[in-house]
Amino acid sequence: MEKQERIKIKDRRGEDLLRAVITDIRWERVILHLEMRLSGPLASTDPVGLALVLVSERGYANGKFRLEESRCGQEGVLLKLSMNITNPGFGMCLANGQYRLAILHGEDLVCVPQVELKVAGLLSEKSHIFLRGMLHVGYSVVFSLAEGEDLEMVIICQNMERKDSDPLYEKDLPIFGVRQNPPNLIVRWIRRQHRPTIRSMYAFHRAFRKKDAVKKRVLFLSEQSEKLGGNLTAVIERMKERGLDDAFTITTSARNIKGIGHYGIRSWNALMKKAADADYIFVDDHVPFMDWLILAPETQIVQLWHAGAGYKSSGYSRWGHLDAPAPFCGHRQYDYGITASRSIAHFFSEVFGINTERILPTGMPRMDRYLDPGNRERVTKEFYEKNPGLREKKIILFAPTFRGMDRKQAYYPFDLIDQEALYEACGDEYVVLFKMHPWVKDKVPLAEHLKDRLYDFSSYPDINDLYYVADLLITDYSSSVFEFSLMRKPMLFFAFDELEYAYTRGFHREYRPACPGKICNTFAELVQAIRDKDFEFEKNAPYLAYHFDHIDTGARDRVIDWFLLGEMPAEIKAPAEARERENEWLKRLDFSEWQ
Repeated sequence: MEKQERIKIKDRRGEDLLRAVITDIRWERVILHLEMRLSGPLASTDPVGLALVLVSERGYANGKFRLEESRCGQEGVLLKLSMNITNPGFGMCLANGQYRLAILHGEDLVCVPQVELKVAGLLSEKSHIFLRGMLHVGYSVVFSLAEGEDLEMVIICQNMERKDSDPLYEKDLPIFGVRQNPPNLIVRWIRRQHRPTIRSMYAFHRAFRKKDAVKKRVLFLSEQSEKLGGNLTAVIERMKERGLDDAFTITTSARNIKGIGHYGIRSWNALMKKAADADYIFVDDHVPFMDWLILAPETQIVQLWHAGAGYKSSGYSRWGHLDAPAPFCGHRQYDYGITASRSIAHFFSEVFGINTERILPTGMPRMDRYLDPGNRERVTKEFYEKNPGLREKKIILFAPTFRGMDRKQAYYPFDLIDQEALYEACGDEYVVLFKMHPWVKDKVPLAEHLKDRLYDFSSYPDINDLYYVADLLITDYSSSVFEFSLMRKPMLFFAFDELEYAYTRGFHREYRPACPGKICNTFAELVQAIRDKDFEFEKNAPYLAYHFDHIDTGARDRVIDWFLLGEMPAEIKAPAEARERENEWLKRLDFSEWQ
């Protein structure tokens, strides 16, 4: 592909077309928010046509702020802008270096923003260090003032693990990407040895890959479980129902890489051959080897994330918390991700560190079965046949998420549950089914004399099936709210550790405004809400409207049609294409003569 000529930026600051003052700086997780006041001819005629970009020391436009709001005030036009510091637009963190802010009108430099005096005195406080790994490495964003009389702000970015040069445009290798070394010297030595070997396996199989002009190859891959399920299985089954297993070669790989660690050279070689042969790879969770093995750019990778839009932070929204990802990780390699609606796409793009336009509203494939009326009728019938004593009762499903950092540490503080009070609140109307998170291994310690109303259903295979029969869900920060909301039934949220959870695990959005039900911070409040039937159910309808573009059984077909058959609707494809055109334009901008 012929390299496009760079566009020399014309400096028109001397014409006094625009004046800009930064009036506030704040952080929302990894999102940097700026508020700015504009004045001058261009402020009143075309504020939307302006672009605030970050310019590197080498004269590249390495990121662009997104305009969130524009309104007229007494002192001029007021703008609210934002930038995801883990992905300013090109799907990677800013490289180490110093960046200046520039406002463009078309390809003309019309203004360099100044910092309001009161904000200038707070720049050191506004600076941020995002710790990650085991909290001994991180990424810093420091605000400072450029030399000179003008209060011009500069942004200094530094990955505090290794020093990299600058530009942003070598897509064959990550700018950053060395993950934290384990403390055990033997494990460290083994890791150093096996990664080059596995890379060589992949390169070998890719070099000798046989091209099949007739049948494209699709790999369904999980490195989190030794059995495929959820969205991956749902898409495979639908492909076979439609006879597409004749048009595509379907391969699968399922390993629990965080398990015992028994995968030897044969397992890795088999996986590398499947990955090298694949034209498409579908995953439904983090794939650790993609943190350090860059797959061929011709292979389309689609993340069919297993969870809906809950509250717990993950991926890059966890920066600043324990075990957050490195500046480069496997999430960066996704060509697309999926979501249930355009409105919540930004939650997933923040997690993955890719552009929001690449998160497409197909819906969740595994929920086609869940939303099928026939399946609901069959499952409900089977449930009551197995549990006839519950047929005449209303069912409260108690299904919180775990506490602790990972699978090994997972627990739930059962001592907070006042079983006697809950039993009394049930009366003759309710029973309670406890369905604990699969990572919580301890059984619910139910008192024997309460077991005619309180039941431990933690071993029940599919929580979605329990949503059919439940009349009320009690949860906390779990993504179960996503599926249960579709049943149009009330929910209560037992958030006894709301603040602690926000500061340690972290939320990827404001918790209280996003909950489609009443929040209770004590168990006494929870019991009283059950007694009073005070569920704040009116929040359910707005939640559904915001979180679901489609409430149907067509998610699997949309995934197949859009990604495999090339039948993506123009209105779905257009935003991503527009973003790519904007990125190509930004890459061509040349600020090298701006001093």
